[in-house]
Amino acid sequence: MLRLPLYCFILLFATSSCGVQKFLPANEQLYRGADIELIKEGPIAASRTLKKQLKMAAKPSANKFALGKPYKVWWWYVLGKPKRPKGIGAFFKNKLGEPPVFASQINAKTSAKNLQNFLSNLGYFHSTVTSDTISKGTMTVAHYTVRLYPQYKIKNITWLNAGSDLVSLLQEKQQGGILKPGNGYRLSDIQAEKDRLDLYVKSRGYFYFSSAYIIAYADSTVGNNQVDIILSIEKNIPENATHAYSINRIVIFPNYTLLLPPPDTSKSGMTNVDALLIRDTVYKFRPALFKDAITYRPGKVYSSIDQNTTLNRLINLGVFKFAKNRYEQTIDTGGNPALNVFYYLTPAKRKSLQAAINGFSKEHSFLGTEASVNWRNRNAFNGAELLLIKAYGGIEMSFPDSFKHITNYRAGLEASISLPRFYIPFIHIKEYNLYPPHTRLLFGYELFRKQDFYSKNIYRMQYEFVWKQGSNKEHWLSPIALTYINAGKLTDTFRKETFYNPALLINVNSELILGSIYSFTYNTSNPFEKRQWYFKGSLDIAGNIAGLFTGANQPRQKMLAGVPFAQYIKADIDLRYKRKLQNNFDWINQLLIGVGIPYNNSNILPFTKQYVIGGAKTLRGFRWRKIGPGSYLPTLYDQRLFQLVGGDYKLQFNSEIRIPLFAKFSGTVFLDMGNVWTKDTILFGKAGRLKKDFYKEIAVASGVGLRFDAGLILIRADLGFPLCKPYLPEGQRWVIDKIEFGDRNWRQQNMVLNIALGYPF
Repeated sequence: MLRLPLYCFILLFATSSCGVQKFLPANEQLYRGADIELIKEGPIAASRTLKKQLKMAAKPSANKFALGKPYKVWWWYVLGKPKRPKGIGAFFKNKLGEPPVFASQINAKTSAKNLQNFLSNLGYFHSTVTSDTISKGTMTVAHYTVRLYPQYKIKNITWLNAGSDLVSLLQEKQQGGILKPGNGYRLSDIQAEKDRLDLYVKSRGYFYFSSAYIIAYADSTVGNNQVDIILSIEKNIPENATHAYSINRIVIFPNYTLLLPPPDTSKSGMTNVDALLIRDTVYKFRPALFKDAITYRPGKVYSSIDQNTTLNRLINLGVFKFAKNRYEQTIDTGGNPALNVFYYLTPAKRKSLQAAINGFSKEHSFLGTEASVNWRNRNAFNGAELLLIKAYGGIEMSFPDSFKHITNYRAGLEASISLPRFYIPFIHIKEYNLYPPHTRLLFGYELFRKQDFYSKNIYRMQYEFVWKQGSNKEHWLSPIALTYINAGKLTDTFRKETFYNPALLINVNSELILGSIYSFTYNTSNPFEKRQWYFKGSLDIAGNIAGLFTGANQPRQKMLAGVPFAQYIKADIDLRYKRKLQNNFDWINQLLIGVGIPYNNSNILPFTKQYVIGGAKTLRGFRWRKIGPGSYLPTLYDQRLFQLVGGDYKLQFNSEIRIPLFAKFSGTVFLDMGNVWTKDTILFGKAGRLKKDFYKEIAVASGVGLRFDAGLILIRADLGFPLCKPYLPEGQRWVIDKIEFGDRNWRQQNMVLNIALGYPF
């Protein structure tokens, strides 16, 4: 069965490859791209990189080819002219195909001149480029011969008109900047340095300054392939660009609207709060809200950093749809240049009600639906407090024979209030970071009915802080995280099962989890970096103070409010590395390490805290709840009666190469490894317990996948199969030699199709 799609693909590719020439106009050829020949006139390094840059700079760009064939041009012709410019035909033609680039569109001589200018901008002065075109069948290649001379290096950097405050400021900042003696000359570096200096002086009060006022000259006559850079300020620079400005007045209009008639922005009826003039005639916002959002005050020197930070904080409050500012030149009481600042804030819709109905499928053969109603108030107490109330209910059913007529029910209510600041009773923390912190208080209740066996009432309360250290560093701290699980309403069927297997009672033990959680997240700030990192570390501690005061030293020995409390330490590391490869390929890796140590009043982690593995996001060659812990093989009995088949420790590694295919489709080849283990033998015996040779019980799977990026969501299908099965006897776990893709029985027993939304990591 797998051969038929492969044969169809080969046939379609061959047809699209060979059939383009019959569509081409008479006496016309396709442009195949540029060919660069470098002739070095002296010692020149990194010529391979330069050759790639020249090839990319040669215009126009050629069509996309696969195995030397213009497959997208073929689609362009075959799909023909769509009946409607925005219909389904136009959509597929634009996504699958692209218009042909003909040889007649190429002006090789003009392109050669552009490449020569490109080399001059990189400091390869006196280099020359000549061009020619070469026809190969139905294709034409533009051939460029580059006679390359060594790149000029920067010898000295000097400033003219030194002595003024502005030039002295620029000169001081420029030292140690992008332009340095010994570096290769690049026009782009000069422009980048001008932009950097412009941002700097704007943070020192020079509001009206611009990078266009900095003039750069290059003197290439100094000899020995060197160049002197001479920087100066333009002679006709405007007067106001030469002065540093301070802030004279800050005026805020928090109810500004873009609708007609124009809003009232008069200065009457203003309230002065901490040197801020606020005109809120309808009293929608408490004045204290702006004391933390505005990061500067009158009398301070103007800074673009303060300006951007304030605008960012205002938008991140979540209550304003638009935020803009305007500066007005004036003179302060001392006769010095100053600025009046006006903030125009357009409020977002305060209240909203949303309802949603979702269908879902789970990896343990359950299908279900969930309905939810969300009500939110963005400005509950006139201080940008977000009040969210959510009610939900759902049902899930299983249809395979081993799980037939098993139904789970879930219903809950959740309420939370989020404040745009650190809120700690009796303590005020003042900070002016780029992103405002948030304090959230959450209360939740959920009723869960498990497979007609038992019910659980779950109560949650959480007090947490979220703040960003920068655009790529985030902290999350919950000093109080309380969960109370009250199990009950056992069915007669479940009671009979516990008679034969008392360990099942762990599913229905009531428990109190009182702890604190902290996590830190870091990622590479530039999404276009060739190498990108992501790190998330978290620490979850529960029951330490309670254990200290009660003296707990045995499982479920001590209680709080009549309920045993959990006692554990849990630490997690999530490390990811992404490497951009050639041809837009991406190589992504993930390492997960989880360690949970239950102790004293607990002998296992609470079920809500245990680690699981298998399925669409972990081991795609094994189904969820059908592998681990350790060398244990979960039975249908386990899957049916236990809330989770998990463990106290987890080790997982994933690696995949993502391959662009066509339009919005991409493919992947992946390798998954990992397993979970338990600290105790209560649930799954010695087979599930962590051992010294745990590495022998690591499951390994591989496979391929297909993804469709629909914009708002990404739909993926991953087909995985096992390479190492840890539940087999030692010495027989590696099953690579038993792979038989052509055997139907092997495929049914080993191949796992995972369909999910979003990337696995």
